[in-house]
Amino acid sequence: MIELPDLVAGGLAAGTLSALALGGGLLRLRRQQTRQRAEISALRTQLDGSLRAFTAEVEHLAARRVPAAAQRVAHPHLAVPGPLQPLTVGTPLGIALENVLLALQAEVASQRTRVDAAAQAGMRGATREIQAALYRLQDALRRLQQRYDDPELAQTLFQLDHENEQSLRRAQVAAVVCGAWVGLAREESHLVDAVTGGQARLAGYQRVKVHNHLEPGTALVSHAVEPVAIIVAELLDNALRHSAPDTDVVVSLEHVHHGVCVTVDDAGLGMTRDERDRAQRLVAGDAPILLTDLGDPPRMGLAAIGRLTRQFDLGVDVSSASPYGGVRAVLRVDSHLLSRLDPADRPPAPSAPRTTRRSGPAAPAPTHAYGTQDAVPDAPRHHTPTDENGNGNGEGDGNDGLPQRRRRRTRPAPAAVPEASAPPASSRPARRPEEAAAALGALQSGTAAARSEAAPAADTPTAAAAHDTDHTHDEGGAAR
Repeated sequence: MIELPDLVAGGLAAGTLSALALGGGLLRLRRQQTRQRAEISALRTQLDGSLRAFTAEVEHLAARRVPAAAQRVAHPHLAVPGPLQPLTVGTPLGIALENVLLALQAEVASQRTRVDAAAQAGMRGATREIQAALYRLQDALRRLQQRYDDPELAQTLFQLDHENEQSLRRAQVAAVVCGAWVGLAREESHLVDAVTGGQARLAGYQRVKVHNHLEPGTALVSHAVEPVAIIVAELLDNALRHSAPDTDVVVSLEHVHHGVCVTVDDAGLGMTRDERDRAQRLVAGDAPILLTDLGDPPRMGLAAIGRLTRQFDLGVDVSSASPYGGVRAVLRVDSHLLSRLDPADRPPAPSAPRTTRRSGPAAPAPTHAYGTQDAVPDAPRHHTPTDENGNGNGEGDGNDGLPQRRRRRTRPAPAAVPEASAPPASSRPARRPEEAAAALGALQSGTAAARSEAAPAADTPTAAAAHDTDHTHDEGGAAR
């Protein structure tokens, strides 16, 4: 039989062991809770850091990267900043942010093109109205020139007509940049007449010296006459604007292997490499032209050249310097845009510089594929017959039943565009009113005589009226 003290001692020992075991378990549990709290705190700190980094990355995206990406659409040379944390590149977050920028750029480009197209459509309509008003003013001025013989009034009307011609050129260039038709469809004309016609549309045309080294009779096909005149006018305008007023602009017309080149050399300041590269991109016409890319106010000359070079398969290069330190611009007219006119039957304008080449056997006219009806887009045509001196100012093919004027070689022609050998404007005395009146009187007398001879050929009064009206729309500059 176990005694009571032994039982008590055993119970106390068992209780002690149980208490020790329970205390150890409680201690381990407390340590585990402490570790868990430390891990939770570390995770919470890491989550807070990630959240702050993500917030900073989004703020950097909105403040720096999105504006730069939007500007890069219009200015490709600008760089878009990268992520704020370089380690973000290649991660799901970095890829998502790059996709945001790409989607933004695509949408900005789309909206920019749509808005610019709407602006161009609006400008086309506005320039159409302006051109119509300027044509009406041109008709009124030329009627006044024919009505009054006062020398001073004749000189004033001549100056107003020339100013109006320059306004017409600017409106025409704006319309071409906005995708409109060039506005005139001419018959085949001597290439030198197209060059001097473009020269006559400018202020300061006296500074332009044209050297004609072409074969006699070198001409342009009908649909290339007005584009070449516009391009030459814009190249000359740039040369005149960016060179000193006491310097000349030299134009050379040369035959090359694939056609003809018109070279314009000025003695201006020239262009930097970036300016030259940008100008070459514009005249090449490879990229779409947006009005917002042309500055404020927009400079449309090179953009119009780019439209025409792409539309009529011409070539313009402005990437080289001239021998005089300025810019050399070269217009290349390929053989398929060239034709030939008989100089004896249709001589160039009297004001056009004579060629330095001796006339040889008539070369066959180059073949060209412009005879199909869809080769030239439909456009309003102004029919003007050849004038008394054989100038190819007219528009039309001669098959519309309008009276044709006879060529007169004895009538003196008004010399508005000086020949290449004329002295500089600074050394030449100003034209007196009497001289201007004499030139204008010669023009009026020849016009009246030609009309009187052509009157029996006009079947109806409508045809004669159309003949007189369309003649006033000629922009070739033969009377300049």
